Amino acid sequence: MRKSSRNVCIIVSNSRKVTPSPRYSGERVGVRGKEANASASSLRFRVGFCPVRQHRIGCGPAALWVLALAGFLAGPSWAAEKAGAAKTLIPADGKQGSLDGWQSFHEGGAKTADVWTLNADGVLHCKGLPLGYLFTEKEYGSFILELEYRWPAGQKPGRGGVLIRTQGQDKIWPKSLEAQINHPDAGDFWGLGGFALDGPSERLKTAEHPQFGKLTNLKKTAQAEKPAGQWNCYKITADGPTVTLEINGQVVNRATACDATPGRILLTSEGNPIEFRNVRLTPITK
Repeated sequence: MRKSSRNVCIIVSNSRKVTPSPRYSGERVGVRGKEANASASSLRFRVGFCPVRQHRIGCGPAALWVLALAGFLAGPSWAAEKAGAAKTLIPADGKQGSLDGWQSFHEGGAKTADVWTLNADGVLHCKGLPLGYLFTEKEYGSFILELEYRWPAGQKPGRGGVLIRTQGQDKIWPKSLEAQINHPDAGDFWGLGGFALDGPSERLKTAEHPQFGKLTNLKKTAQAEKPAGQWNCYKITADGPTVTLEINGQVVNRATACDATPGRILLTSEGNPIEFRNVRLTPITK
């Protein structure tokens, strides 16, 4: 048999430098190509052809074992999480004008159409009154929620929020974790009704409220919101006990030790007009 001039080889490299975030430790690096999760290992495996002179491993049992190891590290089982298929929540399934899968609760028994309107362009307008919220019929535990919001041009920014993992009966306000939109505090966390969360002590405060129960506030680390009239991109990554907030591509907060019990997602009506669009959810499966 004619011997090939090229040999299969495996190059094992730890040349990749992983720099921890100066703000948060334990940053997770997603799997790209055949790279392993850098939070567990900085080794990178590349399998392919190379000249004979480079670190060649023959085709014996040892080479097959290393190939199998590289495949294992690069495979889905090495990833700490996998993202499922993204789903458009507003407009529901991308259907024009559809709020299927959503219900509402408001003071005085106001109906959804009294407070919320979804136009043909997919922009959801909230009048802000009466107080209440739009909520999903389904419950969600670990997921990536992405949406855009803005304060109407020419009006003073006010109060609003996105509540996740909401539990219990409908009321103002139910037990949940709030990703704050209140101006100028967009990016703050609020644990409502005794919702458990934790974070750096210098930014964490708790208080007892006669109506809302135990409240836990974790302040944001940066101001990233745009002026009224401009769309803001809000990304909420709820991954088990860790929840991360990004506004306009910037990480502004991260809470740990969060209650991971699945619950409904709420968009609040808190007294000021606000608009939403492109509400999409991608489930995270372990």
